[in-house]
Amino acid sequence: MKSAGLCYCALLATLLLASACKKEKEESTAEKVPGFDLTSIDSTQKACEDFDSYANGGWKKKNPIPGTESRWGAFGILDKENKEVRLRGIIEEIAALKDRKKGSEEQQIADYYQSFLDTSTIEKRGLAPLKPYLDKINGIQSLKDMAAVTGEMQKVGVQTVIGFGVEGDLRNSKVNILYQTQDGLSLGEKSYYERTDSSTVKVRAEFVKHVDKMFSLASFSDPKPGQTILDFETKLAKLQLSNVELRDPVKTYNKMSFKDFEKLTPDFDLKTYVDEQDIKTDTIIVQNKPYLQNLNTLLKATPLATLKLYTKWQLLSNFAGFLPKSFDQENFRFFATVMRGTKQQKARVERAIRSTDGLLGMPLGKLFTKKYFPEEDKKKVSEMIENVRAVYGERIDKLTWMSDSTKAKAHKKLKAFTYKIGYPDKWKDYSSIKIENDKLFENVIAASIFGHEEQVEKIGKPVDKDEWLMTPQTVNAYYNPLNNEVAFPAGILQPPFYNRDADDAINYGGIIAVIGHEFTHGFDDQGSQFDDEGNLKNWWTASDRANFDKLTKRYIDYFSGIEALPGFKINGALTIGENVADLGGLTLAYYALEKSLKGKPEPAPIDGFNWKQRFFLGWAQVWHMNNTDEALRNQVQTDPHSPAKDRINGPMPHLKEFEAAWSCGKGSKMTLPDSARVVIW
Repeated sequence: MKSAGLCYCALLATLLLASACKKEKEESTAEKVPGFDLTSIDSTQKACEDFDSYANGGWKKKNPIPGTESRWGAFGILDKENKEVRLRGIIEEIAALKDRKKGSEEQQIADYYQSFLDTSTIEKRGLAPLKPYLDKINGIQSLKDMAAVTGEMQKVGVQTVIGFGVEGDLRNSKVNILYQTQDGLSLGEKSYYERTDSSTVKVRAEFVKHVDKMFSLASFSDPKPGQTILDFETKLAKLQLSNVELRDPVKTYNKMSFKDFEKLTPDFDLKTYVDEQDIKTDTIIVQNKPYLQNLNTLLKATPLATLKLYTKWQLLSNFAGFLPKSFDQENFRFFATVMRGTKQQKARVERAIRSTDGLLGMPLGKLFTKKYFPEEDKKKVSEMIENVRAVYGERIDKLTWMSDSTKAKAHKKLKAFTYKIGYPDKWKDYSSIKIENDKLFENVIAASIFGHEEQVEKIGKPVDKDEWLMTPQTVNAYYNPLNNEVAFPAGILQPPFYNRDADDAINYGGIIAVIGHEFTHGFDDQGSQFDDEGNLKNWWTASDRANFDKLTKRYIDYFSGIEALPGFKINGALTIGENVADLGGLTLAYYALEKSLKGKPEPAPIDGFNWKQRFFLGWAQVWHMNNTDEALRNQVQTDPHSPAKDRINGPMPHLKEFEAAWSCGKGSKMTLPDSARVVIW
């Protein structure tokens, strides 16, 4: 398990900022980005009543959501510049080269990019690339055949009802092990199959239409495929753990022999399923034993024709974006427009850049960091991290709810934190992936198999602690509890997160709070269950753990009372890890800034704001965002992050420092009485 960190992606999304896009040749002479743009402020609002509307109201009015987006904010804007300007320039330079060596990163990048842009060949080929897989699906005559075919399809990224992953053993983090996970829901989360509100009912109805349309485009003759698949997935959803239950690393850790694993589904041949994926292991960690046992009953009771239909759907849906335009557009209509409110697709060339980045992100990252990440920034961020570590230690010492014995172990874990900045010290070799300039589908398959084989090869081997889990150009950061490490890709170390031209208060409210956020993940509801070596092991006294749980329960209840949209409240239990990390990150960053000013003259106000106020403006600037209602509804149901507005406003009433900075009166919306405040770290 890895903390989702700051990400706005999805898992699983995902997964942006700068000023106006500039040509690469202008980068060296670019105008300085202001620490905080005063036009972002809406002076008709009051900071103590709605800080987001006050600090970002002007920005929101000036920055409507582009038709190609479902939400628009600092992350999205920087991501757009990183990919659609900087990466595009790199890719187009490579594409212009002649005599690229076969198997070189330049050849792979240029030819994949070209294959995505070659729409005439894609149209001409139609569904022909899918035919070998469709033939195998149509040939299924038993559940054992089903296991074999779906196992093979897992290698190329097509999901089915059982998934696998490889990472360090939660109780022996130095060694990689195979994990089994629940899978197979097209709508992503079981609540989409259970909620009865009108918007969710509409999504299900549109899903049925979408599946029917896709089957019609493919000239498949199956009757009522949409309703059949929805009915099957609804039954499947009932067997699965909720996204809140999946947060429990103890409950979802069930280590067993592979032979015992096989016995959980006597009618669905797990050995065949695993063999087809070239997986060899004697041991596995099962996420949820009852799920597999109940799944066996469901599969046995489901007509084989329905299971074949479902498998065909997963194949078609998985590769829709690489098929002719009609499939691609219909796939976009449902998953982007219906599910998230995105009105129009990005231009093909922009999607080609993003697709190339998705498959060959590390080779592109090597070129990106060479051009856009100065070495001095790496040194500066390292200093920031050590500053946060020192302040965290001081905060631990001052805790009144934790005993000295647990404090000593917390210090041990904090001292053991390691970090990655910018980019990897060593780069993976992708040369074995065969990429051709006129075979988009085969290129995707080749890259998928490469990734699958890379994961399978890790089983039983020592964990590579130098491996990065994000590409350097990613606008995000993460904490990995198994390595007890934080990572900050070069992509996020740019304005407004980190601005070398800004005053300290803005940067502390931005990148330092981000660093503090990731550090705090090591001590949130999940991370706190892992010790200094990254093992799932209790290091707390019973009374200290009870105190911690009481504090997090109060914070869960607080966020659960916030309504993001009518009828859609924030799920405090799902978002607790990120909410605790935000609260901790802000607290650490504020006191790190205060510590840095000791013995120095009081900084002069800038644009009429003192350093304390500018600190909070820096935080608000990082999270300014406009959302479609559809994206908000999807986020509340599936995302462990609270909506951006509530990441700004949510922590403020709990921070006396905010109340003092803005001279908020008692009873204002951005304050709480001391008895109601939650202070954890």
